[in-house]
Amino acid sequence: MVLRLHPDVSITDAETDTDADTRTHADARHGIVLLNERTGGYWQLNATGAFVLRRLLDGHEASDIASQLAERHQADPEQVGRDVAAVVERLRDAQLVQDR
Repeated sequence: MVLRLHPDVSITDAETDTDADTRTHADARHGIVLLNERTGGYWQLNATGAFVLRRLLDGHEASDIASQLAERHQADPEQVGRDVAAVVERLRDAQLVQDR
C-alpha cells in the first residue's frame, strides 16, 4: 500500500524547518496538523499518528510500521496492527490520503 496526500491536503509541522531529521523530531514532540484546503477542515494527529502517516507517505508498509511501533512500545503486535489499519482507514475516509 503506497499512499500520498490528497491534492487538496497540506501538512503543517510543529516547526517550519523542512529538514527531515528536524521534521521527524518535531512530529515526535507535537504531532502534525492536516489541512484540507478545499473544505477548510483540519485534523490533528498526535505524535504516533504523525509517525504512521510520515512512514506511509515515505512508502513503508502498514505492517512494517506496526511492527516498529509494537517493538518500540513493547505492545501487542496484533493490536498495534489493528490500530495502524484504523488510522489508515480514518485518513482515507476523511479523504486526506489516496493511493498513488
